[in-house]
Amino acid sequence: MKTELEKMRSEELYSFADAEVTASIVRAQKLCARLRMMSIHDEDYRKLIQELIPGIPDNSTICPPFHCDHGHGILLGENVFINYNATMLDSAYIRIGKNTKIGPNCQFYSVNHPLDYMERRKPQEMGYPITIGEDCWIAGGVIICPGVTIGHRCVIAAGSVVTKDIPDDSLAAGCPAVVKRRL
Repeated sequence: MKTELEKMRSEELYSFADAEVTASIVRAQKLCARLRMMSIHDEDYRKLIQELIPGIPDNSTICPPFHCDHGHGILLGENVFINYNATMLDSAYIRIGKNTKIGPNCQFYSVNHPLDYMERRKPQEMGYPITIGEDCWIAGGVIICPGVTIGHRCVIAAGSVVTKDIPDDSLAAGCPAVVKRRL
C-alpha cells in the first residue's frame, strides 16, 4: 500500500493531514523562513538552498524570498535563475529545464482540489506535474496551473495565466495564455 507521500507524487488523491506529508511541509516552511533572512550573496545561502531543494545545480539561483510546500519536488536544470518572490506548490514535481529564467512573483501551482464541495471539505488534494522546457523565459507575475507543460525556448509574457500546454518555440500571453506567435 502506498504512503500518502507516494500518492502525492503519483497524481493520486492524498491526505495533506498525514503526519509524513505535514512533516515535509513544516520542514520546507522552516527552511523558507530562514532563507527569507538571506540574500544570494550570504555565506550560508548555497548550503540552505541545497538543503531545501536537493540536487539544485551549483550554477542555478533562487532569489529570496521564496516559498514552496516541500522543496524536494522541485527539479532544476543547470543555469536556472528564479527571481524574487517565487511560489512553487510542489505536491507534484515541478521541473524547470536548463538555462531558463523565471521573473519575479511567478507562481507554480501543481496542487489541485476536488471539484465536489463535499470532497473538498476533507483534508485531501492531488497534484499534477508542471514541466518547463530549456531556454525559456517566464516573465514576471506569471501563474502556471497544475499539469501544464511549456516547451523549449518559449517566452511567457508578464502577468499571463498558463492553463494549457504551450508548444516549443512559442510566445504566449494572456489570461488564459494563448500562443501569439512562433519564435
